[in-house]
Amino acid sequence: MSFTNALGIILGGGRGERLFPLTKYRAEPAVPLAGKYRIVDIPLSNCINSGIRRVFVTSQFNSVSLNSHVVRTYRLDHFSLGFVSILAAEQTPENTNWFLGTADAVRQCIRHFEELDVSHILILYGDQLYHMDYRKLISFHLEHRADITVSRIPVTASQAPQFGIMKEDSKNQVLCFQEKPNPDQLATLESDLAGEYDPVQFPQGRGYLASMGIYVFGKRFLIDLLASTTGHDFAQNIFPAAVHKYRMLGYPFSGYWADIGTIRSFFEANLGLTSSMPKFNFYNASNPIYSRSRFLPGSKINNCHLENCIIADGCFLDGVDIRHSIIGTRSRIGTGGTISNSYIIGAGEYETSEDMEQNAQRGIPNVGIASGTSIVNAIIDRNARIGNKVVIANAKGQVNSDGDNYYIRDGIVVIPKGAVIPDGTVI
Repeated sequence: MSFTNALGIILGGGRGERLFPLTKYRAEPAVPLAGKYRIVDIPLSNCINSGIRRVFVTSQFNSVSLNSHVVRTYRLDHFSLGFVSILAAEQTPENTNWFLGTADAVRQCIRHFEELDVSHILILYGDQLYHMDYRKLISFHLEHRADITVSRIPVTASQAPQFGIMKEDSKNQVLCFQEKPNPDQLATLESDLAGEYDPVQFPQGRGYLASMGIYVFGKRFLIDLLASTTGHDFAQNIFPAAVHKYRMLGYPFSGYWADIGTIRSFFEANLGLTSSMPKFNFYNASNPIYSRSRFLPGSKINNCHLENCIIADGCFLDGVDIRHSIIGTRSRIGTGGTISNSYIIGAGEYETSEDMEQNAQRGIPNVGIASGTSIVNAIIDRNARIGNKVVIANAKGQVNSDGDNYYIRDGIVVIPKGAVIPDGTVI
């Protein structure tokens, strides 16, 4: 099979409540990642690097920024059959509902791909960080004559309740699929991982096989499968029943993979990129991650102390101490400040001197971080205005809380997009 004969469908997700407030004004796949990318760039880049040049991206909630990014970035060759297209939830004579789940989203898209000359459908989620050569996954599906192939990774008992867990036989055939099992259900789902995965992580050779949300189907099989059921979700409705009717296989994946659909996981995955040997490699020339070209100048850095940082393009940093942090595009950070263990997402555009004069007249800070401000364990979203001598450090040690122009999730302070934090504020 030619891998250009596979179609990728990236599921844009629902309201993105787990990533709120980063999803307050944008879809989950449109959340900025690693200083200059968007989350959706990960599966789209994996598709392109795997020779899959026909891709749909579904969108529904807060979809403007996602649609704009995809349209501006992924303009494939006009002289080929390649495309990256947005499929927005729409009312049709057959269906007046929005997407009700992952399977329902694909079901409602059938009218757009049924007549396409593709033999296989690759379904991907838009909230994950990983490199994968999908050609190997599809080859596995074909060689083993599977009806459904689900890529999977090993997880521990403490992690298992967060995932769809599969029990397989010795030939990778899935015998049982349980979405987010309760701890008392795990005993029947444990698998023998001896010789297949890291013995340090799984010292007893036992663990659990978690679905990564990466699926392969034959096109006609998928259409018939979705027509035979009204189930809205693959993991909750389709797969638990499918294991008893079809040849469903688990594809073993041993590379780095992270679900970054929560504030904690998103925060940790981003800051993990600042280490000297990060688990995810943006510097892999054979598997580049693509994103929109902004044509920004290099960053200006004056009299700063920087340790384990990623500094994106177009920033102005003056006399600031930054450690174990990511500084996103067009960030402005004033003198005498300290930033540690934080992700500063940056700004969407530069303010002019006239803008700054108007800000002064209105009594609000400029976009960016003013002088003498201290930020620890925080995410500062795009176009936030942080005043002078502000302290953002979860001073009261709260786990989850909502305040004036800030949110705390899992102990991490999140300043939402466009928020204004006046001079001298302590959070």
